[in-house]
Amino acid sequence: MVTLQPMSQTDYDSLIEESIKRYAEEKVLAGTWVKEEALENAEEQFDRLLPEGLQTEHHELWNFLNGEETIGWVWLCYDPNHPQQEGFIYNFILFEAYRGKGFAKQAIAALEEQAKSLGVKKLSLHVFAHNQIARALYEKTGFAETGIYMSKPI
Repeated sequence: MVTLQPMSQTDYDSLIEESIKRYAEEKVLAGTWVKEEALENAEEQFDRLLPEGLQTEHHELWNFLNGEETIGWVWLCYDPNHPQQEGFIYNFILFEAYRGKGFAKQAIAALEEQAKSLGVKKLSLHVFAHNQIARALYEKTGFAETGIYMSKPI
C-alpha cells in the first residue's frame, strides 16, 4: 500500500534538480521551448513557484512510500481560499522501477486522501499531450480533460 511522507530537505534538493531538467526536456519535446533556453526557463518557473522551497506557503511536497521504500514523489499546491477548493498537482513522479505495477493508482488514491484532509475538493493537473502513459493513468483514475492547447509548426 502506498503512503505519503513529507519530503525531507535532502530529498527535495536532489529531486528538484532532476525535476527541473525533466520539465525543460518535456517543454522542448512538446515544442513549447527551444533547447537553448529550456533549462533557464524551467529554473525560473520553479523558482517563481517555490521561492521558499519546502517552506513555500500552500505547497506540499511528499514522497510516495511502499512500506519504507521511496517509490516517487508529488508536489501539490492548494489555496484554502480558492472558490472551488482546488488543489493543483504540479509534479507527480513514480520512479521508473515502480511503473507498470499498480503503484501509480495507489499513489493517486493516497494523494486524494491527503488532499481531502487539507480541505481540497477538486484536483487538477497538466499533462503533456505526448505522455500517453500518464494521460491513460489520469483518465483511469477519474481525471477528465478540461481544455486542449494545440499548436502547429509551419
